[in-house]
Amino acid sequence: MFTMRDAGVLVVGSGLAGLTVALHLADRPGIGPVVLLTKTDDLPGGSSLYAQGGIAAALAPDDTPDAHAADTVAAGAGFVDPAMAGLLAREGAARVAELLAAGLPFDRGADGRPLLGREAAHGAARIVHAGGDATGRTLVEALAARVRATPAIAVETGAFATDLVVRAGRVCGLLARHRDGWVFHRSPRVVLATGGIGAAFARTTNPVEATGDGLALAARAGALLGDVEFVQFHPTALAADTGDGPAPLLTEALRGAGARLLDRHGRRFMADEHPLAELAPRDVVARAIGRRVAAGEPVLLDLRPALAAKPDGFPTVLALCAAAGFDPLAAPVPVAPAAHYHMGGVWTDAHGRTSLGGLWACGEVACTGVHGANRLASNSLLETLVFGARVARDAAACDAPAPVPVALPEPPAVPGDGDGAAIAGIVAAARRSLYDAAGLVRDGDGLERGRRRLDRLDAELEALPAGDAGQVAVRRWGEARNLLLAARLVVHAAALRRESRGAHSRSDYPATDPAAVRHFFTLDALAGEPAGRATGDAACFSL
Repeated sequence: MFTMRDAGVLVVGSGLAGLTVALHLADRPGIGPVVLLTKTDDLPGGSSLYAQGGIAAALAPDDTPDAHAADTVAAGAGFVDPAMAGLLAREGAARVAELLAAGLPFDRGADGRPLLGREAAHGAARIVHAGGDATGRTLVEALAARVRATPAIAVETGAFATDLVVRAGRVCGLLARHRDGWVFHRSPRVVLATGGIGAAFARTTNPVEATGDGLALAARAGALLGDVEFVQFHPTALAADTGDGPAPLLTEALRGAGARLLDRHGRRFMADEHPLAELAPRDVVARAIGRRVAAGEPVLLDLRPALAAKPDGFPTVLALCAAAGFDPLAAPVPVAPAAHYHMGGVWTDAHGRTSLGGLWACGEVACTGVHGANRLASNSLLETLVFGARVARDAAACDAPAPVPVALPEPPAVPGDGDGAAIAGIVAAARRSLYDAAGLVRDGDGLERGRRRLDRLDAELEALPAGDAGQVAVRRWGEARNLLLAARLVVHAAALRRESRGAHSRSDYPATDPAAVRHFFTLDALAGEPAGRATGDAACFSL
């Protein structure tokens, strides 16, 4: 079955970014149906559910958006766009204040004011939480309930987007496999809010669905990409055997509340690495732990000071530790870094417009310039709130062309693959290859080996024979295809950057190059074509 459906705005993704965009669009007249498309079986989905940290916002009387922006710029290792950081901090405080006024369940003191915590590289206590260390889940579940209750938003679950459809240089919809067949979703406005690429790494805190779908969709359509080499590793994932699943995250807020990192002798070592010790920027802490773990030395996190300071503050962490067989009240627990957040993505301007007309992006899939080479803790959920509102406003104001006749695109040839064993093997090998080549510390030889290995795996996937594929098989194949492309893009960008900066560390180029610039390119760069550059705001194009 192959059908076509029209939407005024098509939002792809069901995490905090997608929910925020959809809700901000729902009350704007004249734009047509708002359709939220997600590959998950229900709302909400994505990494937002697992965000234990809070949302950074300058709400305290002695704090300011300028101070928050300055901390953001400092953490980004020279590549944060100062204007965008200022925008994020100013509008972020306003967006969080709106949510507080709307009664969303943030943690508050006896006086009704939000409780503010401090996290790494922040100069002030400015992190608001909800449900203790369950901020992401608390917020997205609340917003998902609002989306379900909003008649102006149509939610399509279990729908896997395989490709954007581009005509005359403009995105005019996308092709998706639903449970009951293929659908061409025709829309003059498509918003990517699909999250990051964490599942492309063998060890990650991200859920299994974080396969880089939006990055791959935009790349195949010809969109400009930026900062793709910068992948943040969270320093303190619980060192437990989780198979192919995500590594349990032990939130940054623990160290903000007093948790201590210990070496195998029980000695605090972070003061030797950085003046801020446990509250140093994430890349510093992650590499300090990673060096010791790579040398076979365990690193432990003593949660007891934090649990004593906030007895009810970390229910998620306690549950994760218990599930893995650890009692953090009795003894420190082992930790190791894991891939966590992608600072790069699809290049956008301040309104969330990409280089392709008709296409916007927000959340982790986007590269807005606010994170630079190293994201400041708790700025990620904030970014979704700020740019989700901006994207909705801009998409609604952008004059869309009238629908034009577009021939139904041909569905891709999808491998039948039986029980999926062949694709699963390719994915497992790709995840290991990316982790080995572009993990915490990289070098030219390793990146070249990774590139060759990923290219071979990509060819293996392409060579699988086509079959009669249903929705499950399409998603399995599509995620593998996207994951491989995301991995190849990261390796390509990391090989181009011959310096160490922020989350990108190269043992063969250990110094930071003061003359280095941010890299922007399109998919053609993988084939040796000249890389593109962002030259200014993309326009609202017409067909």
